[in-house]
Amino acid sequence: METIDITKVTLSGIDLLQDISIQTFIETFSAVNSEENMKMYLGKAFSGEKLTQELSDQNAEFYFALIDNEIAGYLKINFGASQSDVKDDQSLEIERIYVLEKFKGKGIGKKLYTKATEIALGKNLDYIWLGVWEENHKAISFYRKLGFVEFDRHRFILGDDVQTDILMRIEVSGNSGLI
Repeated sequence: METIDITKVTLSGIDLLQDISIQTFIETFSAVNSEENMKMYLGKAFSGEKLTQELSDQNAEFYFALIDNEIAGYLKINFGASQSDVKDDQSLEIERIYVLEKFKGKGIGKKLYTKATEIALGKNLDYIWLGVWEENHKAISFYRKLGFVEFDRHRFILGDDVQTDILMRIEVSGNSGLI
């Protein structure tokens, strides 16, 4: 079994972060969204300026998952006011967990989730929450297997397409929350 290393992303890794953010988003969503909407979203969400702002936010953190020193996936988590919806000081938002297609099935998503859980437990937070597109059935199944349950929905704009995300959460206080 290959070793998966998790490392915190710093500003010096912004180009690598931008590359994997764009590549994983394209791999995950290009087949089910228009090219125009993908271009609009990618240009905004993963611009150097936007990622620099996110990396500089003290209430947001990024982590790379590496296999043999190659970036295989990444995680973005948010706390407090930097969360996209809930903004509860007792929660951690997983905004992004993405894994490159060629590395899927190697436990990287679980390892990134475990990292988020360890951080939540270290901060004595009550729960982790996230949003997942209602049409991303693989991701929904993955999160349900981890123990996440649906608690709400919100709109997600991809280009000019209004989509619906399912908001899911898992309690971490009072138990290990680790898999």
